[in-house]
Amino acid sequence: MKLRKFANYLHQFFIFYHCRRKPKKSLYYLGSFLLMLFMFIFSLSGCDYIQSSNKVTHITLWHGVNPPQNRDVLQKLVNKFNQAHSEIQVESLYVGQQDQQMPKILAAVVGNAPPDLLWFNPTIAGQLVELGALIPLDEKLAHSPVKQEIDPALYTSMQYKEQIWSVPFATNNVGVYYRPSLFKAAGITQLPQTWEELRQAAKKLTRDTNGDGQINQHGMLLPGGKGEFTVFTWLPFMWSSGGKLVQGNGQSAADVVLADNQGAIAALQFWQDLIADSTALLSSPERGYEIESLVNGKVAMQVTGPWSLGELKQSGIDFAVFPIPVQKEPATVIGGENLFLFKTTPEREKAAFKFAEYTVSADFQTELALGTGYLPVNIKSRQSPKYQEFLNQQPQIKVFLEQAKHGHSRPIFPGYTRISDSLGRAIEAVLLGKSSPEEALKKAQQRLDLIFK
Repeated sequence: MKLRKFANYLHQFFIFYHCRRKPKKSLYYLGSFLLMLFMFIFSLSGCDYIQSSNKVTHITLWHGVNPPQNRDVLQKLVNKFNQAHSEIQVESLYVGQQDQQMPKILAAVVGNAPPDLLWFNPTIAGQLVELGALIPLDEKLAHSPVKQEIDPALYTSMQYKEQIWSVPFATNNVGVYYRPSLFKAAGITQLPQTWEELRQAAKKLTRDTNGDGQINQHGMLLPGGKGEFTVFTWLPFMWSSGGKLVQGNGQSAADVVLADNQGAIAALQFWQDLIADSTALLSSPERGYEIESLVNGKVAMQVTGPWSLGELKQSGIDFAVFPIPVQKEPATVIGGENLFLFKTTPEREKAAFKFAEYTVSADFQTELALGTGYLPVNIKSRQSPKYQEFLNQQPQIKVFLEQAKHGHSRPIFPGYTRISDSLGRAIEAVLLGKSSPEEALKKAQQRLDLIFK
């Protein structure tokens, strides 16, 4: 009835306006208008009918999955869910890299218009919990069959203040990808196991390969910029040299220690030495995850993770992986993203958790792992014949699985983004030659003290 009244009002307005024009034009406009009006009313009434008869719950997933090939894998899995659940339809939206997502996420939360699901690294949990934006998942998981299938080592990434606020989507860590053919051409027969061996290998791999007198192949690519990816790939070096990001129990951002952190100083000095040797190149700012330079042979090594596997396979080049070289002890950084469920409506929250269960399931995790290289979070998936066969075909992944036992997690508390930003600024300043490691970390500590103390 309301639609009919609305249409009648529009029709009267049209006649009043267009009858003052020339007759032929008025008839033309009238016919076009009535056709558009009919289609508009039909579409509205049709949507009302579909919504009321099928009771479809529409939910949105925000993510920053990269590279694009991995996004295609995710979309296929989302489509598979939508086809199997006519009562729930998930819209998967790429909203940029994680550093780019933060302003959008906070604006959405403050504006009371958050997505239903967010794909993000676990460090954001404390901030979103303090904003009252998330729903706790303890009770929902307690009644879910997937709870027993989640790798127990990942529960620390799901918890904040003794409650569960997310479910793992995928896990990973970083190692060093390299081109075996370039190693052979440079006469390198043993893989680097220590920092010094890595530095010497980078020197041998920095070459003029076409005889024009110009260096056209460098040993290594390091991430440029001050974003989280730069921090993420640098942290294993800090931990390997005995450094710690937080002191004591590390319960808050005030416990972060950067100044006089000897492990951090050593790790920054090592990266600076690689740049000073002219054996390492910096990526474009905030593009350290891109592997184009490794693929085209401009560099022979790059620190990245299993998410690069699919893109490297597609390129057709030769490649392999070795663990992060050791200074004092083996170390890597535990990465991966979790799914966070926002407070919306009971119907949407229920639908969002159903999709979250699907992403944790063995079938989803196996297909995601085979398509992207991500390490499965589901124990059954890792043990499945299909995944074991995949490991035999892709031995590079075994490096990440074996290295995971030496993994360290980034702290989960409000303010981690400030810590990452300050640390990222310090790394960038050192790699650009604007500061010494000691001075850069001292300034980073001063910024953090002003914020948190």
